[in-house]
Amino acid sequence: MNNINVLSIPLALYIHIPWCVKKCPYCDFNSHEQPEDMPYAMYEEYVDALLLDARMQQPLTQGRKIGSIFIGGGTPSLLPIAQYQRLFSQLRIIFDFASDIEVTMEANPGTLEHAPFAEYLEVGINRLSIGVQSFAADKLVTLGRIHNPEQAVTAIKAARAAGFERVNVDLMHGLPQQTLPEAMYDIQLAHDAGATHISWYQLTIEPNTVFYRSQPLLPDEDSLADIEQAGQALLQRLGYDNYEVSAWAGASDMSCRHNVNYWQFGDYLAIGAGAHGKVSIADKVLNSLGDNELLAHSGIYRFSKSRLPKDYVAQSDGMLSAPKMVGWQTIAQDELVSEFMLNALRLHSGVDWTIFEARTGLTYAIIANEIKALVEKGLLIQSADRLQPTLLGQRYLNQILRAFL
Repeated sequence: MNNINVLSIPLALYIHIPWCVKKCPYCDFNSHEQPEDMPYAMYEEYVDALLLDARMQQPLTQGRKIGSIFIGGGTPSLLPIAQYQRLFSQLRIIFDFASDIEVTMEANPGTLEHAPFAEYLEVGINRLSIGVQSFAADKLVTLGRIHNPEQAVTAIKAARAAGFERVNVDLMHGLPQQTLPEAMYDIQLAHDAGATHISWYQLTIEPNTVFYRSQPLLPDEDSLADIEQAGQALLQRLGYDNYEVSAWAGASDMSCRHNVNYWQFGDYLAIGAGAHGKVSIADKVLNSLGDNELLAHSGIYRFSKSRLPKDYVAQSDGMLSAPKMVGWQTIAQDELVSEFMLNALRLHSGVDWTIFEARTGLTYAIIANEIKALVEKGLLIQSADRLQPTLLGQRYLNQILRAFL
């Protein structure tokens, strides 16, 4: 860690809003169905806990500005606008925001019919990520979504009309009984409605989901390959750049800054139920962080928060308690390489070698043999300045990653 200049590592903030109207059968995120009669006071208590959590993590900034914020869930658009106003007015006091900060909020078209888009912009939320998944009514029913195709189109157009210049649309492909024309229709309609960024990824069946317990009939491997190839070609024709495995930006400045920070092994604080963070601590700043038994030595740390909202918003003697760290551990040096590669090689343009050394404290020499072997296999591009997968390497990313385990 002595080789790391913490002040040179960008810092982001993740905020988790845990509630959703209905748990989707494919979802393995930390989301919880919101009670129909949920009292407004629960929103207030949750925001109180978020702010207490933020104050507790403020020393971890080590003098850095917050460059991006991502509000995920759950369904963040369920949180009342008044609570967002209160949350962000206080976050600006707790943290130093960069002047060009990008603030993304995930949103469900089914909760955006009467969305206060102008108020979101006033709060400082300047990028929306709308979870459409599909514009086919039957596919939405299968996926357990609460919106219909018309609501999805309306939400995208309304966001753009309100002044959002950055609107991502989440789309899945490889859906149960999905045909190639249906998948292409989803991409085309997202573009026509005004998406400036499209996250286009294949449905995967994850453990602890309804689909895992009762698996739907998915397209066969040949059909999946045809859909992927045709979809990539269409997105390119429409002017989107595939800068990451499943991310397509309509222009160079439309990429998701928060996710790019993840992929470039930047630091990120995390507040909210089940939120995960990563932060680098150097020797020279250790003493400035106060009496914190978790920070006994320098290192790159990962941490997480209590998963259940009721545990996150815990009280002691009638007073809100500081949200607990349920996971706090140093990333061991022998894990740093694989952690870095797992993120950085998702970017098709790769990363500068200076980023590898600056953010891990390691030198190129320790992985020179592995890099040489992967170059010879045609999986990495030979470069003294940059770590970058070839087109073949993008296709066989897992094979590259295994070399660093």
